[in-house]
Amino acid sequence: MTANDLGAAAVVAVLLLLLVLAGLKMARRKRGPEELEPPRPEVSLPPKAAAPKGATRPATTPVPAKPGVRATGPVATPAPDRAAPAPARPAPAAPPRPPAAAPAPAAPPPSPAEAEAAAASHAREEEARKEAYRQKKEAERLDKERKRQEREAEEQRAREEAARAAAAAEAARQAEAEAQRKKAEAEAGKTLAAGLSRTRGGFMSRLNALLGGARPLDESVLAELEEVLFTADIGVKTATKLLESVRSHVKAKALSDPAAVRAALRAEITAILAPPAAAAGPFRPGAEKPWVVMVVGVNGSGKTTTIGKLAAKLKAAGHSVLLGAGDTFRAAAGEQLEIWAERVGAPVVRGKDGADPASVCFEAVQQGVQTGVEVVLCDTAGRLHTKAPLMEELKKVKRVIAKAAPGAPHEVLLVLDSTSGQNAIAQARQFHEALQVTGLALTKLDGTAKGGVVIGITDELGLPVRWVGVGESVGDLKPFSPDEFVQALFE
Repeated sequence: MTANDLGAAAVVAVLLLLLVLAGLKMARRKRGPEELEPPRPEVSLPPKAAAPKGATRPATTPVPAKPGVRATGPVATPAPDRAAPAPARPAPAAPPRPPAAAPAPAAPPPSPAEAEAAAASHAREEEARKEAYRQKKEAERLDKERKRQEREAEEQRAREEAARAAAAAEAARQAEAEAQRKKAEAEAGKTLAAGLSRTRGGFMSRLNALLGGARPLDESVLAELEEVLFTADIGVKTATKLLESVRSHVKAKALSDPAAVRAALRAEITAILAPPAAAAGPFRPGAEKPWVVMVVGVNGSGKTTTIGKLAAKLKAAGHSVLLGAGDTFRAAAGEQLEIWAERVGAPVVRGKDGADPASVCFEAVQQGVQTGVEVVLCDTAGRLHTKAPLMEELKKVKRVIAKAAPGAPHEVLLVLDSTSGQNAIAQARQFHEALQVTGLALTKLDGTAKGGVVIGITDELGLPVRWVGVGESVGDLKPFSPDEFVQALFE
């Protein structure tokens, strides 16, 4: 046999041995407790007597054990010549074992009705469990649905809130843009063309009607042109100058039709309005600090309002400004200038009503020197130019201002009301003779058809026009541009 066969035989033998042992164990378990033999009591023997020296020990024979008594060893048989020992004391009997309990009787099988009732109860319980499970699942579904709806509602609210915020932001942006637009419009003010609309509807409309047709250029056209010019508030001197220029060009055959006459008049007016080389340049502070501007003019010309607008423009350009309320004779002139000063954020020096105008202007310029402001605008009294004491008072103010700061005043600005027509030319002449006016500001051009006075003043006095007013807002006070003015007149 091979080694594999021997191993297989050994395994089979071990398995058979295990089966035999298992069978024996099961057989012992099946045996009842009554079949077990009770334990035998042990029999105690008396102590043995020591045998005399040299005596032989008797032989012992086994004694059969009594039922229920377990032998502890061999029992010695007495010798024939000795007395028998006392019998052994019997061991106490073991207590009787209690009888095994009888097995419980088997339960009777249920009746068909009970079995049916039990099945029905089981079915109901099963159905109840299923229903509870369905309700649990339905509750879970409803809870999920509720949470989903709440989440969607929250998302919808968030979207609506975001939309409202975006709409509010857009509305705010549009409002801000509209405010910026209105502010820009207010700062820009009216256009010069809009401000001169009444002037264009006056002598310029008559001039365009005369020179805009296809009439031949003859003496009748020149006669009508003379009438238009002399009624245009440009002054007799200026009207004569323009008419002679046209006649000379016609005689020289340089002009052959009314359209050419219109173009020649436009070029001549542009040349008249062009400031002298010494007075050319925009209105801006010079190198001197403070740069003092003495503002003069008659009452009602808009002198104080022009000072307020100039202060606003200079502040917007980044210059520091101080106002001097030198018009102490006119009621509420100081309050008006204080309102403008508060509006533009500039300090103002004001004296008591009826105080000396020269002292107020001197204090204003002196404070400007001490505080280092860049521009000092001094308002002055505005009595009528025909009263000689007023002109003497203005000369005094100018001399006092010169004592407060070297070279002051650096600008003498004459404010004229354009609605006064040719009277404005007379005013300009008187103020210029007394104070050596350096620049003009013509106000209220939007409210008159006498805008041609600008041409007459510039031609007669040779003074540059610094500013023109075409409205009430700050932006309506515009720097004067000859080309823009002529374009607004002729177009």
